[in-house]
Parts: sequence; structure tokens; C-alpha cells
Amino acid sequence: MAFIDSTVVNVALPALQTSLHTTVVGVQWVVESYGLFLGALILVGGSLGDLFGRRSMFLVGVGIFATASVACGFASNIQQLVIARSVQGIGAAFLVPASLSIISASFGAKTRGQAIGTWSGFTAITTAVGPVLGGWLVEHASWRWAFFINVPLAAAVVAISLQHIPESRNATARNVDWLGVLTATIGLGGVVYGLIESTRLGWGHPLVFGSLSAGLACLIGFLFVEARVSSPMVPLTLFESRSFGAANLLTLFLYAALGIFFFFFPMNLIQVQGYSTTATGAAALPLILLMFFLSRWSGGLVTHYGPKVPLVVGPLIVATGFVLFAVPGVGVGYWKAFFPAFVVLGFGMAISVAPLTTLVMNSVDQDRAGTASGINNAVARVAGVLAVAILGIVMVKLFSSSLNRSLTGRLLPPGIVDYVRSNEIKLAGLDPPSGLEPDTTALIRASISQAFVFGFRTVMLICAALSLASAAVASIMIPPKTG
Repeated sequence: MAFIDSTVVNVALPALQTSLHTTVVGVQWVVESYGLFLGALILVGGSLGDLFGRRSMFLVGVGIFATASVACGFASNIQQLVIARSVQGIGAAFLVPASLSIISASFGAKTRGQAIGTWSGFTAITTAVGPVLGGWLVEHASWRWAFFINVPLAAAVVAISLQHIPESRNATARNVDWLGVLTATIGLGGVVYGLIESTRLGWGHPLVFGSLSAGLACLIGFLFVEARVSSPMVPLTLFESRSFGAANLLTLFLYAALGIFFFFFPMNLIQVQGYSTTATGAAALPLILLMFFLSRWSGGLVTHYGPKVPLVVGPLIVATGFVLFAVPGVGVGYWKAFFPAFVVLGFGMAISVAPLTTLVMNSVDQDRAGTASGINNAVARVAGVLAVAILGIVMVKLFSSSLNRSLTGRLLPPGIVDYVRSNEIKLAGLDPPSGLEPDTTALIRASISQAFVFGFRTVMLICAALSLASAAVASIMIPPKTG
């Protein structure tokens, strides 16, 4: 459910933008509301499972997720959808960590690795199948079915869980860090709100300035809270390990690049290149399949070379992949333009992911490996949230400047340029006004497509720079392999 939903929704974004008549800000909130609550609460979700029962919290998460999915499917406007997506993120924060903790509690040390490997395999399968199935549903039914699909899955999960999963708890579990949860959620939410709404309201608006100030203050307060509470959600002492700090900084840069890529790429294919949602959902299969089939091989690289070499080489290859995505223009074929870029990107990610996970787990004491893994997972989620908020602003500015340059000096009817400028925040979802001459309509559409591609190319180069920053972090901060 969680892995399908995280990939299907991006494919459905252009369709729901058209259906709900929203701007890129509304589309950003559809993604951000889910990621914000999942990233902020995923650590406390794991703690509650240890405290009150892993199966119980797992089922609570499934119930919340499924109910919110129904609300998403029936949403009649963007505000209702964003609220439902926020609740869905809360459900996922209980569901995702509980699934792995149930496996850890149900298997002994000898078989636990195989069980987690099986779990990882199924998540890879659903990550691959999800966009294709979701794209087909969006194309032949409605974007609403991207959410309704979770209901039969939830029913099956609840039935299987009640019959086959025993309850388990952690006898040594301590109190939940509610103050840390509160400051982290408000802080992250305030920063994201200010960044996203600045596109629509402007930086000087009281809501934007106030939310950014309050958010930053709460994030600073979060650090003070975690340094002083007895059971911190994020033990700051873990970051005394240079390798652990490097792993999370590398994760922040690399997953920020991936987060913004998967936000804008479906818009490029569907709204600019004219691909169907089914084809768009299948476009990323080379990346996913390479990561799946090469994960075992890349895990072995750590044994031979240590984590430093693959974590320098992998992000460098990822950066090359993003540069290749910056090359295609408008009206290009998939196999010549995008397939090679996905192969390079997938190969780079395959080299990076398993060594990164190994580095996280080995950089702290084994009794804190679960906490370390949870923190790294949260960093990856938050990286995507921040990237969509920050680089969304960059994309709108680039699109606007390119479109204005393209239309300036054209002999267009009075008021048309003003109409286009007032709706630039829709990006490639912007439709020319009706009633124009066919040549004028074609001119405006071509200008919109070219402006989007200009912004997309620049964002891809920023993604390449973020990947290079990941490689630099690995080169500088990760110690070489020891004997």
C-alpha cells in the first residue's frame, strides 16, 4: 500500500491538476502534505509500536491509511484532497516502520536477513508495478482510482494480520518524545508552508514570513529538546559518528534530487511530451529493475572496497544520469531520449543504495541500528519534501521568465499576454484561452512547452549538482576501508 501510493500519485498529478483546476502550488501540497507528516512522524510511529504493540499500531496505520485513501478518492476540491493526504501520511508513519519491526520480532537472527530480503523484494515489485497499474487506472478510469485501489489491499492486510501475525512489544521501550514530535512537525510544516506559498503570495506576505520564522524557530528548538529529553526521538549522540553524519548528509542531497525529479518528470512526459499515463508509469521501470537485480551485487561491493568507493562512484553516475535528462527537448522519443538516462540513473542508484544502508547500520552500535535506520529513512523523506518546496519555486521562476521572453513582442490579441502571465503558476497545465485563432493557440502552446522544458533542464542540472555534492561528502567524510 505505502510503496504503491508513493509512486502512483506522481503519475496521477497532471490528471488531478486538470480535474481540480489547480496550480502547481496545489499539486505541490498533494505531495508535500503526505511526505511532511510521514517524514516528521515515522520515528514516533516506530516508538509507539514498541510501546503499545507492533501489530496493533500496524493495524491502526492500515486503518488510517485506507480511510484517508477513500477520502482522497472522493475529494471534490484541492483543499479536501490535501487534508486527506495529510491523514494518509499519518497512517503511513504507523504502517511503514511497524512492518519491518514485526519482521524483526518474528524471525531469529539466522533467518531475519532472508525475511528482510523477501520484504525488500516485494517492495521493489510493488514499486515497479504500482506506476504502471496506477497509470492505466488514471488513463482508463480516473485519478481517483489511484487512491481507491488501497481499499481492497487494506482489507486483505487486516485479515492476514489478525489471523497470522502475533502481537509483540519491546519490554524496555521508554516514553515517547511528544515534545520532539511537536517541534519537528510544526518546524518542518512552517518552513514548507512558507516556501510553497511564497510562489503565490510573495516573500513579503505576513503568512509567508511568519510561517518561515516560526518554522525555523521550532526546528532550532527541536535540537535543544532532543539534547535534553531522556528518551529523544533523534538521539544527537549518534551524530558523533562521522560515518553516520556523512551517510545522512549524503542521503539528504541524493534523495532531494530524486524527490524533485519524480515530481516534475511525469508532468514533462504527460503535459509536454504527450505520453499517456500508462506509458509514463512504465517509463521508470529500467531504473527500478536495475536497482532490484543489482542490489545483491552492490551490497558485495562494501566487502571488497568498503563503503567509500561505491558511495563516491554511485552518485557520480547518478549525476551523469541527471545531465542526460537535461538534454531532450519537446517531441522526443522515449528510447533515444529517456531510456539511456534511466539506465545510467538506475545503475548509479543501484551502486549507491545498498552500501549506503550498510554504512548507516555499521556506523553505530548494533543496539541502536534500528534507530539509526529510522533516522536515515526520515532524512530521505524530509529531503524530498524540502526539494519539492524549494526547487518548486525555482521551476516557477524559470518557467515564468522563459514564457515571458517567448511571448514578448509577439502580435497577440490584447489581454492574452496578461491572461497567460496571471496563470503561469499552473506551469505546463496552463491552457490558452478559448476562441483564439488556431495559429495563435499553437504558438502559445509551443511557448508553454518550451518554457517548461527550459525550467526542467535547469532543475535536472541542479539535481546533478546535488548528486555531485553527495559524492563529495562521501569522499571527504567517509573513512577509507580498514583492514
